[in-house]
Amino acid sequence: MLKVISNPHILTVIMLVFSNCFMTYAWYGHLKTLSTKSWYIAVFISWSIAFFEYLIMVPANRIGFQVYSLAQLKIIQEVVTLGVFIPFALIFMNQPFKTDYIWAACCLLGAVYFMFRS
Repeated sequence: MLKVISNPHILTVIMLVFSNCFMTYAWYGHLKTLSTKSWYIAVFISWSIAFFEYLIMVPANRIGFQVYSLAQLKIIQEVVTLGVFIPFALIFMNQPFKTDYIWAACCLLGAVYFMFRS
């Protein structure tokens, strides 16, 4: 298990997933949990949460840049973002499932193909 986690390809993705969980909550969680608070309270709390996202994301990108191109890192982040956002929207925010999520995922798969083909 530790050998897998020490692989920079896998470690980058794992760290980006964790960082994106923080960021998704910072960006959208306040819409549910802080809807009765002033916007500046939501900003302060969201920035506080985003701080932890950056503590994970910056090292993840530094590790990932050793084995991925910049464009590949960006596409990985976009795939991770959608992969974290959809469950967040459905489960935490109680949003209905939309087939548009599937079409967006298909488009991202195309982007992955073009960024990772050699």
